Amino acid sequence: MQSSVPAGDMTAPDSIDGATETDSQATTRIMVIDDSKTIRRTAETLLRNEGFEVIVATDGFEALSMIADHRPSLIFLDIMMPRLDGYQTCALIKHHKIFRHTPVVMLSSKDGLFDRARGRVVGSDHYITKPFTREELLAAIEEHCNSGTGS
Repeated sequence: MQSSVPAGDMTAPDSIDGATETDSQATTRIMVIDDSKTIRRTAETLLRNEGFEVIVATDGFEALSMIADHRPSLIFLDIMMPRLDGYQTCALIKHHKIFRHTPVVMLSSKDGLFDRARGRVVGSDHYITKPFTREELLAAIEEHCNSGTGS
């Protein structure tokens, strides 16, 4: 007997490098990592209303345990979190051979040049200041998920 993978959940494990074809948004998985319930719910609602599949995590440790299972197309990551902050979480994601190409968008209430630079140093692909708008989230997804590879 041959084992075949149904054309559902785990269609292409190798597509995690951001090169999702022009599939519908429902196949684009977005992870939102934030310790604020309000921020998680807001982002989740906005993105689900746009047809995205959304996975949420409350901190870096929880997120790291979920990334391999869910293989998100893009990660929105809060900087200021307990236990493992956003910078540390981003660095761990970007140093992993499989997930290093997964776009990480830092979310922060800080808008300083130092914070943006530090995000870049650990490998973030984009930076959005809170409070964010629906348009900012969608623009980041469009830029990093729908425009081919960003090597």
